[in-house]
Amino acid sequence: MAENKVQQKGKLIIFSAPSGSGKTTLVHYVMAHVPHLAFSVSATSRPPRPGEKDGVDYYFLSVEEFKKKIKEGAFVEWEEVYENQFYGTLRSEVERIRNRGDSVVFDVDVKGGVHLKEIYGNNALSVFVKPPSLAVLEQRLRHRSTETEESLRKRLDRAAFELTFEPKFDKVIVNDVLEKAQEQAVQIVRNFLETERV
Repeated sequence: MAENKVQQKGKLIIFSAPSGSGKTTLVHYVMAHVPHLAFSVSATSRPPRPGEKDGVDYYFLSVEEFKKKIKEGAFVEWEEVYENQFYGTLRSEVERIRNRGDSVVFDVDVKGGVHLKEIYGNNALSVFVKPPSLAVLEQRLRHRSTETEESLRKRLDRAAFELTFEPKFDKVIVNDVLEKAQEQAVQIVRNFLETERV
């Protein structure tokens, strides 16, 4: 009977959060502890930060290249987060992973997460990661030492807005104690992959 078994397309797991909430740390942990997951590398028009590699952390595109791909319909979703700072999910990246039967993990901004969930419906699990409070988020962002006072204010204003999207997500993780949030993230993903085959 094995010859009749069609390989199932992979599912989609979406992690979204205001910047500084710790979603990337959770994504890395989940990927290390749950098999058959592959990370969807996003595209961005922002310049690489020190240590970031093209094709690993992001696909780094110029603003012109990014706009060209938007016109071509190359993105499943995209967002202009700040002026001329675009982020997006390449359709080709998602299909490449799903077609080999692995599930796709996304680390995307909040609007992108909502949009991906709308597109993929029950084949996708959307997880919202939030800080215990905006005050804690401000501490974390200051601790990074990558922000000017102006960019910090911008990020905090944006975070306050993004927190209003929480009800649009399937699951919510409050990232207060990291180890607890990590365990919760793994459990949520395992449950979804085991019980919600569509």
